[in-house]
Amino acid sequence: MTALKLDGRATAAHMKEDLTKRVSKLKEQGVTPGLGTVLVGTDPGSQSYVGAKIRDMEEIGITSLHRELPESATQDEILEVIEELNKNPECTGYIVQLPLPDHVDTDTVLEAIDPAKDADGLHPLNLGRLVASAGGEVTWPLPCTPKGCLTLLRHHDIETKGKTVLVIGRGITIGRPATLLFTRRDVNSTVIAAHTGTSNMEELIGQADIIIAAAGNPGMVTKEMVKEGVVVLDVGVSRQTTDEGKTRIVGDVAKDVADVAAAMSPNPGGVGPMTRVELVANVVEIAEQNAANTQ
Repeated sequence: MTALKLDGRATAAHMKEDLTKRVSKLKEQGVTPGLGTVLVGTDPGSQSYVGAKIRDMEEIGITSLHRELPESATQDEILEVIEELNKNPECTGYIVQLPLPDHVDTDTVLEAIDPAKDADGLHPLNLGRLVASAGGEVTWPLPCTPKGCLTLLRHHDIETKGKTVLVIGRGITIGRPATLLFTRRDVNSTVIAAHTGTSNMEELIGQADIIIAAAGNPGMVTKEMVKEGVVVLDVGVSRQTTDEGKTRIVGDVAKDVADVAAAMSPNPGGVGPMTRVELVANVVEIAEQNAANTQ
């Protein structure tokens, strides 16, 4: 068996075509969506990721409102930038790139974001809405990576209803919200949440119909662990230095899992592009809701 490639780049490109049309329609109504990005420090991964987000915005026609602060920026200085974006009428939504420096309280910063401009879907109010709503229409921003995982599966006509989904990782950006999203009635999966404290990891991996591996543990899911026909989303990101001194991205899933899986996302090139395009989609959806409310 050769696994179907769940190509995030191709899926994101398809989504961008639709988003570009929607942004053009908004501009005809006098509305230009603006996405803010707040970057603190010089972490290479964060810089690269924010740069890619800005390129996505430019491609689709969204205004970029980038704010960059040094690693030494105080929490109060970061909160001042957040307050400016909260009040800025040109800013439809924005994100604070994580992780923040150790001297900054991440929870305090995220809670200061206007929930109506929470492009990442990580404000406690919006996460609480995800907890409280098992069904019905979603009218608030969803966390981008779990949303991207679901979109990638649906784009490739992979059924989720009645399937056992194993989410490996309990981080606030992926693991925890993914368990909530995949139990919603329109998705209707049975979700198992696993993490570093899970004692029977191999057993659970072998039971799963769909695996979302987001632990940041290189190669932890191996060919011998999974059942034939499994669908695997390799979301974990680790950076390793090669013998030549170059840095490469490594996922949580061993490459040879593709020999027995029915479908598998590459890493890089799988869920990463979906996360970025879902960020843009969240901003467009916020702009569309704002435009509808002012009519």
